[in-house]
Amino acid sequence: MSDRESMPYDVVIVGAGPAGLAAAIRLKQLAAEKGSDLSVCVLEKGSEVGAHILSGAVVDPKALDELIPDWRERGCPMAEVPVNDNQHWILTRTKQFGMPHFVTPPFMHNKGTYTGSLGNLCRWLAGQAEELGVEIFPGFAAAEVLFNADGSVKGVATGDMGVARDGTHKPDYTPGLELHAKYTFFGEGVRGHLSKELIRNFDLAKDSQPQVYGLGIKELWDIDPENHFPGRVIHTQGWPLTETEGSNGGGFLYHQANGQVALGFVTWLNYSNPYLSPFQEMQRWKTHPAIAAILKGGKRVSYGARAISDGGFQAVPKLVFPGGALIGDSAGFLNVPRIKGSHTAMKSGMMAAEAAFDAVTAGREHDELGAYPDAYQTSWVAKELSKVRNVLPLVEKFGELIGSGLAGITMWAEHLGIKMPFTMKHHKDNETLWRKDLVKPIAYPKPDGVLTFDRLSSVFLSNTNHEEDQPVHLTLKDPAIPVEYDLPMYDEPAQRYCPAGVYEIVGEETGDPKFVINAQNCVHCKTCDIKDPTQNINWVVPEGGGGPNYPNM
Repeated sequence: MSDRESMPYDVVIVGAGPAGLAAAIRLKQLAAEKGSDLSVCVLEKGSEVGAHILSGAVVDPKALDELIPDWRERGCPMAEVPVNDNQHWILTRTKQFGMPHFVTPPFMHNKGTYTGSLGNLCRWLAGQAEELGVEIFPGFAAAEVLFNADGSVKGVATGDMGVARDGTHKPDYTPGLELHAKYTFFGEGVRGHLSKELIRNFDLAKDSQPQVYGLGIKELWDIDPENHFPGRVIHTQGWPLTETEGSNGGGFLYHQANGQVALGFVTWLNYSNPYLSPFQEMQRWKTHPAIAAILKGGKRVSYGARAISDGGFQAVPKLVFPGGALIGDSAGFLNVPRIKGSHTAMKSGMMAAEAAFDAVTAGREHDELGAYPDAYQTSWVAKELSKVRNVLPLVEKFGELIGSGLAGITMWAEHLGIKMPFTMKHHKDNETLWRKDLVKPIAYPKPDGVLTFDRLSSVFLSNTNHEEDQPVHLTLKDPAIPVEYDLPMYDEPAQRYCPAGVYEIVGEETGDPKFVINAQNCVHCKTCDIKDPTQNINWVVPEGGGGPNYPNM
């Protein structure tokens, strides 16, 4: 019997992202329409709603239009900057070539979309949810799944507060709180540690392809007004990743409100060279003449990073289990070629909410919400993801030039109603690295402090903070593996794939190498949990409220 206090709800939602907040709003909307009383709680591990939200972002308002049709009139910040100029560049080392619009199908043209801060959109959605009676608890990290005696999900428990690194209780120790629910939604974002446990426990991925990922690294810049064109969005492919065999990805640059541009670079985590650094590739990308010209005279004001679920249609796992559901990026609904997932995440939350509302009002609890996956299968979400299901595998298999061409052909065919008679497979990202003796190390230039920067100064701009005297949330299944296996085999790639300088090898020059984890730097991107070759690193939630505090991201 637990000695923790408990609170009962009809529905508990883990994560105040687009999916979780859309689910909460939809539940309360249905309750108001039907004249019923439904209790809904949202847990958010960030210090405030939006603190851990990071995206480009160019948002397709399709789901928002369904959820809150008058969102533009209600003062939603996303309405500030409609996209009015869509460009796609192919980069070589020194040149840039624009891709004509007619080459890509219409759904790639960003017509009717908006660019802005996804974090600010979530803050606004949280306000809408609270007006409807949703209880939102920021700064409380869901740390444990609770189960009923029959194996169904009972709810979640928040993490204990005030635990020292050695496990002892500090003077301000407070035990976690149990939240019991008839149904629990998990919208933790990419590679959520509770979602990972549920997928394993209930074998939810047995009929799907492995999820694959990219690492998105983003900066906000205040730029010269002469270079700023609100509503212009630019996507790039090609250089610099074309210089490293076995790597793919691309960049984005969005002209947003208040003289700012949001720019970033996504490296697919299926890369093979262990010396590749996604952070350094992003810095190098900014030195391209076409990008540097936009940033000239500007100032970097914010930094962040997060993993992106790239698997798409064939990697979506079973969405439900007794007592709960996966929504948003916990399931993986990103449309990779469009680089958009907020609208599909929101719609997933809405579909799960409708299924849970019907179940609760019918007197059911802790069973499988079969109406949710049924709704997904016939929804515009599934149709949209199905059209682009072969894009990433084609580029991965055939390379940037041929693969992109084949991907374009399949997208046009699917757009015209010609369904491709095949669905390509994925390969786990942690299994793609080559041994260090089979590749050439990559020599990255030193940062200039004007256009390019180091990782530690970048982390400073993310406002990341963790209580230092707390258990390390980056856990190792076997502490010996980094030095005894990863170092001789791959020159310990964690030193390079982490965009926050969390991992380093010290003492190698004296013949006594040690693996050091600087957990206080962690920006919660989850890359280590994904890319570690032996899956030795397990990311778990730190004390609630810790991590980055992103403004306007």
